[in-house]
Amino acid sequence: MKKLNQYWRVFATGFCFATFGIGGLILGLVIIPLIHLFIREQTAREYKVQHTIKFTFTLFCKLMKYTGAIDYKITGGEILAADKNCLIVANHPSLIDYVLIASQLRQCDCLVKASIWQNPFMKYVVQGAGYIPNKSPDDLLNQCEQRFERGNVLLVFPEGTRTTPGVKSQLQRGASQIAIRTERDLRIVHITVTPSFLTKEKMWYQVPETKPFFHVEVKHKVEVKPFIEQTNNPTSAARRLNTHLAEAIFPE
Repeated sequence: MKKLNQYWRVFATGFCFATFGIGGLILGLVIIPLIHLFIREQTAREYKVQHTIKFTFTLFCKLMKYTGAIDYKITGGEILAADKNCLIVANHPSLIDYVLIASQLRQCDCLVKASIWQNPFMKYVVQGAGYIPNKSPDDLLNQCEQRFERGNVLLVFPEGTRTTPGVKSQLQRGASQIAIRTERDLRIVHITVTPSFLTKEKMWYQVPETKPFFHVEVKHKVEVKPFIEQTNNPTSAARRLNTHLAEAIFPE
């Protein structure tokens, strides 16, 4: 029965991801163009697309849970949903971390790598949502500042890629630089996956013997003001903040 359950989870996972891909195409090629047709103002369009993404991601998470592909729990989702004008930073152990977090956020800007803008399943979605491409540092900071001035939240995975199990993670300084230079606080989110699943090293069909359990924990906020006041330049402040984030995101 244990082996039969594992085979079922391979099928369930494949079914869920196929549904996700088809849903991404429908969202990008049908729903988002309709939103653009009826809502002319850009900011209002982006908010509507992001709200739609939240709704579809919630359905996807429930689909993965009810088919038995995974189980998950989100602790403190109401705190996350109430956040404004800040960064949300999280560790990145699996392929669906962004989906789990964004399913809790009616509004969520996201910093995305350039390759996503070439993905046929996702490029129209990230464009429609107004997500920020991780390209020119100057343009990046200006765009982040504009979003924060609206009261938006920005989701960033400081590792830059998924965690490799058993290897100590190193945080890139992008999130810390944005926080220091825009003077915005950071909300910590910690994700655990037991046993590990959907990592960078393994294919989606390499499911573990037991059902993976995802726990998303919304933790404290990190204030950036003390880091700015303790140093005489933004680079040093960002370096100290990054060291602190590494300890907060990867607690012993």
